[in-house]
Amino acid sequence: MRLLSPCQGLARGAATACVLLLQAAPLMAQQAAPPPGINAADTAWMMVATTIVLMMTIPGLALFYCGMVRKKNVLATMAQSLVATAIVSILWVTFGYSLAFTGDAPFIGSLDRAFLRGMDMNAISALAKTIPESLFMIYQMTFAIITVALVAGSVADRMRFSAFVCFSIGWLLLVYVPIAHWVWGGGFLGAAGLLDFAGGTVVHINAGIGGLVAALVIGKRRGYGTDNLAPYDLSMAVIGTGLLWVGWFGFNGGSALTAGSRAALAIVVTHIAACAGALTWMALEWWGRKKPSVLGMISGAVAGLGTITPASGFVLPMHGLLIGIAAGAMCYFACTALKRRFGYDDSLDVFGVHGVGGITGTLLCGVFAVAAVGETAGLLEGNGNQVLIQLFGIGVTIAWCGGVTYVLLKLIDLFVPLRVAAEMEQQGLDITQHGESVHA
Repeated sequence: MRLLSPCQGLARGAATACVLLLQAAPLMAQQAAPPPGINAADTAWMMVATTIVLMMTIPGLALFYCGMVRKKNVLATMAQSLVATAIVSILWVTFGYSLAFTGDAPFIGSLDRAFLRGMDMNAISALAKTIPESLFMIYQMTFAIITVALVAGSVADRMRFSAFVCFSIGWLLLVYVPIAHWVWGGGFLGAAGLLDFAGGTVVHINAGIGGLVAALVIGKRRGYGTDNLAPYDLSMAVIGTGLLWVGWFGFNGGSALTAGSRAALAIVVTHIAACAGALTWMALEWWGRKKPSVLGMISGAVAGLGTITPASGFVLPMHGLLIGIAAGAMCYFACTALKRRFGYDDSLDVFGVHGVGGITGTLLCGVFAVAAVGETAGLLEGNGNQVLIQLFGIGVTIAWCGGVTYVLLKLIDLFVPLRVAAEMEQQGLDITQHGESVHA
């Protein structure tokens, strides 16, 4: 055997490697090429939508909420949004997504995608056939995140952090996941014809009812009705509102799951409803209290955004205007007269804004739905039965969410006290729960 010099050996090895690479290139290209159904434009849009919907929770909701609590609870309020993001994300990729969006059973999904098993790079969901399933999965994850985080606003200033961690785990799996499956994942509400484009039932009614039940079970803040509970820094809440507003374009527009005209229309309708909600709340407050508050304007905007959510992919812009006006009026009433009448302490008006807004928007979707937009006619186009379907969906969501939330909180309280001690509440949750504080 003739020995090769080092240079000759290196050259021969390089030549062999080149031949192998050339032979493998067609196979590699075949594996790397996306399947024919994946659309680059849809994928790009949904990546943007996913990003800005995540932005709605951190930093959007975190700033919105912490600006409305007292200074001693600012960090604790932000921590709830942050920990909800982390907990929900992990649970979503392990069990949540699979139970919500796989299988065709009427009440709960399957475990086919538990731990994302079988979800390779080019997998496509049956529910979103023009984007990778991994993108659909994480987009839906951002909805679950903000829904759990929203509930925290009802019990701000008094819920123990460890109890909130336990609540987030149980509430996601027992409340959010089943209802997401019922409405969007092939369950019985979707099969019955319920119209919910982006989360009137799944997100807003769920969060509002869950928050109300939690506020009633935990009880009022100490000093509620007598002490000064004024917001620490409304400028933070305004910034948070802006981030939520922009993120809502991904929330509603992204729910089309394509970069098409329906997504564009949903964004237009969403913006109009937000503006109408802000102006309606402002006008009512100006008329009743003689001054239009900044808190009122941002509350009206968020009310408009939440109320248009279920209808955003089914109605025309002028319907969005009417729904926004209804949102501003109904949510203003709920956060003032209704709240005073029944005396519950929903700290940041999650029920008044999201619960009442979600109910209003889901019902009005059945009134204003346009067949040319979402392929389903509403009451104004002669389909009065759609209103009954919407009422059925609202009732089922309220009953399941309210009942399960109550039982879950009572079970948690057996092992972890839901509420901090009186002296901890007086001192503030920042120091007592996290050992930190905001300094002037």
